[in-house]
This record gives sequence, C-alpha cells and structure tokens, in this order.
Amino acid sequence: MFKEIPIKRPKTPLLDNIDSPEDLRALPESQLQQLTAELREFMLYSVGQTGGHFGAGLGVVELTVALHYVYQTPRDRLVWDVGHQTYPHKILTGRREAMSGMRQLGGLSGFPKRSESMFDTFGVGHSSTSISAALGMAMSAEMSGHDSKTVAIIGDGAMTAGMAFEAINHAAHAETDMLVVLNDNNMSISRNVGGLANYFAKIWASKFYNSLREGSKRVLTKIPQAWEIARKTEEHMKGMVSPGTLFEELGFNYVGAIDGHDLERLVHDLRNLRDIKGPKLLHIITRKGKGFEPAEADPVGYHALNKIEPATKVQVAVDSKATAKKPVRKKLKYQQVFGDWLCDMAAADERLVAITPAMCEGSGMVEFSQRFAQRFHDVAIAEQHAVTLAAGMACEGAKPVVAIYSTFLQRAYDQLIHDIAIQNLDVTFGIDRAGLVGEDGPTHAGSFDMTYLRCVPNMIVAAPSDENECRQLLYTAYQFEGPAAVRYPRGTGTGSKIQRAMRALPVGEGVVRQQGKRVAILSFGTLLANALQAAEALNASVCDMRWVKPLDESLIARMATEHELLVTLEENTVSGGAGSAVNEYLAGIGVVMPVLNLGLPDAFIEHGKHAQLLASVNLDADGIQRSIRQRLALLDGARSEAV
Repeated sequence: MFKEIPIKRPKTPLLDNIDSPEDLRALPESQLQQLTAELREFMLYSVGQTGGHFGAGLGVVELTVALHYVYQTPRDRLVWDVGHQTYPHKILTGRREAMSGMRQLGGLSGFPKRSESMFDTFGVGHSSTSISAALGMAMSAEMSGHDSKTVAIIGDGAMTAGMAFEAINHAAHAETDMLVVLNDNNMSISRNVGGLANYFAKIWASKFYNSLREGSKRVLTKIPQAWEIARKTEEHMKGMVSPGTLFEELGFNYVGAIDGHDLERLVHDLRNLRDIKGPKLLHIITRKGKGFEPAEADPVGYHALNKIEPATKVQVAVDSKATAKKPVRKKLKYQQVFGDWLCDMAAADERLVAITPAMCEGSGMVEFSQRFAQRFHDVAIAEQHAVTLAAGMACEGAKPVVAIYSTFLQRAYDQLIHDIAIQNLDVTFGIDRAGLVGEDGPTHAGSFDMTYLRCVPNMIVAAPSDENECRQLLYTAYQFEGPAAVRYPRGTGTGSKIQRAMRALPVGEGVVRQQGKRVAILSFGTLLANALQAAEALNASVCDMRWVKPLDESLIARMATEHELLVTLEENTVSGGAGSAVNEYLAGIGVVMPVLNLGLPDAFIEHGKHAQLLASVNLDADGIQRSIRQRLALLDGARSEAV
C-alpha cells in the first residue's frame, strides 16, 4: 500500500522489459504479481509527473495484466470504457516511456485513441460506448470468418447509461461471441455476498459446468417443459447468491461477482470464458484508487490528479514596500460561480430543482447537493433521461436547472428539441466546459454548442464574458419563461468582482466595452479579454455581445454603419456559430461589407494547455490582432488597386 506518490522514477525491472503484450505473455504466471506491483508504482510516478486521471486506472491494474496475458492482443480486441481506465493499458502496450508527455501538446492522449496505437481499438471519451462498439467488432469478425475474440471492459459508472443496456439486449439477441467485463468499482450494482457467491462464480466459469449446461440445453430443449424447469432452477439459484439474474434474463451467461484484484483468479476465469461461445458477462469488484491509500479513502477526490511539484525551499527577501502591495483578487472557477448562484437561487425560489448526469463534483454542485438534498437529482450517466426528466418536472410547475457539459448535451439533442423546445418548457441549462477544455482533448471540448443551440426555436442562448456576467446571465436565463441556456468554460475566469445581488440583464442586448475606429470586434463569450488586448493595439471598437440568440441586431447594425470591418469572435466552431448568425443578419437586411469570422476551425483540436490551444488557432490576443491586420492589409490593397 502506497501512501505517497514517488518523485523519483521507481525501479521496475520486470516492467522495463515489457514493450508489448507479447513480452508480458512470455512471463511465467508466477511473476505477474510482481509486475502488477511495479505497474502500479510506475503509474503513481508517471501521473504524479504529468497530472491526469488516476483512481480508475489504479483499480484495473490486475485486470489489465490478466486481459493482455490471456488474450492475444492486438489480434483479440479490448474495448475500454470509460477511457480514463486505460493508463495501465498504455504502459503495457509500448507507451511506457511516452507517459511523461501524457495529456500535453503533442503527447499521449488521456483516452484510448486509434491513431495512437493499434492496441487502442476504439476511441473513447464519452462513456457507455464499449459494448456497442465491441459488438460491432465481434459481428464483423464473425462475418469475415475470423476467430479473434472481443472484450468490452465497462466500469466507473458507465453501466448506468441506457446505451449500454441497448447493446446488451442486441448482443443477446444476436448470440454474438463476446465478453463484457463489468468493473464494479463503486458497489453500484450490488455488494459481493460472500463465500457462497465466490464458490458459485467459480462453478459458473468452469469448462465442466458450461459444457454440461450446453449439453443439457441441447437435450432438454426437445422437451420444452423440462427445459423451462431446468432454466428456472438455474436462474433462481444464481439469483439467490448474485446479482446476475438481470443479465441472465437479457441472455448473457453471467459469472461473478469476483474479486477484481485477485490476479490468479482473474487469469483462471478469463481463460475459461475465452473458450466459451456466446455472449458472456464477468462481474468483478474492484477498488478505485487501489494501492494508493489516499485515493482508496477518497476515490472522488483522487479521480484525477494535478501534477505533483517537488517541495523546494525558497528564500524571499521581504521589505516594507513589498508588503504594502494591493492584494490580488482570487480568481474563481466558473463551476464555483455556477454552484454559488445555484444555492442562492434555490434559497430564493423553492421551485428550483437541480439535475445532473453524474457531474455533481465537476459542475460545482456539491454544496447544493448537501444543502438542498431533496431538490438535487444525480441521474447517473444518462444525459437523455436528465433532459426529459427536467421536461416532466417543468410540466408540473417546477423550475429545473440542468447542469451538463457542452459535449455531453450533444447526446441529449433529440430530447432538447422534442421534449423541451417544441413544448416551450421552462428549463434552464448551465452548459459547462464550453469551448476548448485543454488536456482532455476533442472528446470533451465544447466546440459546437453555439451552433447546435442557436438553430432551435424557442431557445435563448447566453455567452457571458466573465464570472460576474455569468452569474447575472444565469439569473436572467432562470427568469425567462422558456428554454434557456448559459454556456461557460472550464476553469478560472479573469478575476472580475462578483456582485452578490442578482439582476436580470436585458435579453438580446450587448454592450460596447471600447470605442475605436475602422474595426469593430463583436465578442461572444470569454474571449473578451483577448479581444480588448488586441483592440488596444488596433484602436478598434469592442462589443461584449452577451447573447448568441437573440442577437443584438441594433448594435450590429450600428457597428456596421460606423466601421469598415466587422470581426466576430467566439470559442466555438466558425461553421454555423455566432459569426454565422451575424452574417445571416447582415445579409437579411442587405448590408454588404467585409466581415472576418474568428473561431475554431473545421477540425478537431487536439489536447494541450488551454492557452497553447488558443494560440494554435489564433484566438489569443496576438493571433486576433494578426488576423485583423492581415484582413485590413487585404482591404487596403484592394482599395489601392481600385484607385
């Protein structure tokens, strides 16, 4: 059991010789336990150097070793779900030395990525996709006559999504040869009921039992009544000592629950299950953060880890002038701004209910969940259900607030349109992680919400520029009697002073932040600070537009009249975004003038620090200024040629 994260690279003699799963399979089984200890220690070290997801990977060390030891990867397919379980998998599949660049610009992704390794069979960012993807792979292998095996490893709450059960239902119907490993690391399905369950699990995984089962099935199916009695007897026996009845009813051969840290047992059962045909489910119990004492005690707090900086002693010269400096205002995360507003709003309005699809901590809702427990609903990883649940509540007079990541709301787009917008229901969306999210990369980037929200009738969509504006626009959206969304980014803002008093801002009205000449920058969202910095050098006007829908049309018309060039700025894809809305409005009123749309390009932006990514797409202050100067140069050149 580790209590501290090693600062120096640990000695890992076995692991250092594992450059592929083939090397792993060359080891005698007696050395696997030592390998898991080295793997866990190396993972602690590497994540301590770079930061990243933490607890889930520690919990699947034994499972990862066992899977690669038993199955002929990459010929056999492993599909991981959710993706942050895969750090041990990456270390064992030739990426050990590259772990030092994990989640950094140009380095390894924090999730499985097909372009990164042939061992990453399916890209994963959102959860609950593994069974569907693995089923597709298994069915394709059968069609092609390949005898490769397919395993879906689903865990860390991913089984709570309806998509997982849709896939299970189809797999059973198709009778496809595949294995689902249910990594139960939160005791979320059931507790292990002890020695009896363990004993029967061994029997159910054995070749003898399964050959007897299949032989009996062939004989007894000719006598329907006898087969039905035998089937029910087996089902009830399993139901008494395990939670497998549900999966058996769905058509899976269920084995479990077993200790997912018992390496010898895992290898034994996986070997048996590998050779059994048809859909199978192995239920294992693991401990998130296994092997690192603080993470075992606080699996939520250690879900991910920041980079560990070595402690250093710094001598600081202090004088009277230094101590007299004005204190710097602490920057708040937007998630805290949302959480504070939610509590304040709930205290003022007892109709408010808050809904989240398993993002309580990430969305800043912990305090609300404690203070207003009866009005807090975490529906697990079920985004579609979360949105329609809110619709049902709104029908009966409640005021639901749905806290959801931008990229996760994409999953519930149908419900947003059909269940809320068409019925014009009073639901407020706090859309978290809007824009680029840095180290988590394209699977988690909120690159499209302005585009996919502004085309929905009855919706209003706000894009605050700082923390205080976020609070006031949340209040404004909540007061609006209909579907309303406020989108805000991950992390800290500019440090703007928060006004505790809440006031409704005029819907669809922006504000001029700086008056200049020739160029007017229409800024949507939190790139306003970059716009102001660029405008300072250009003597440009800057408007904080605040609203993507409805647009402040009068402000746009005035800026078009007073300037030679309009520039739209957004941390959203240019395609169909806020800039497109401005273009559509100008075309609609017959205004023909130069417009420069700045935003995210038509590409998926890879992972890295947020500032690095903004610079890479010219959305930092220098990039904005450079893009505007280039367009002005083209305009001046065209004017000179005309003369």
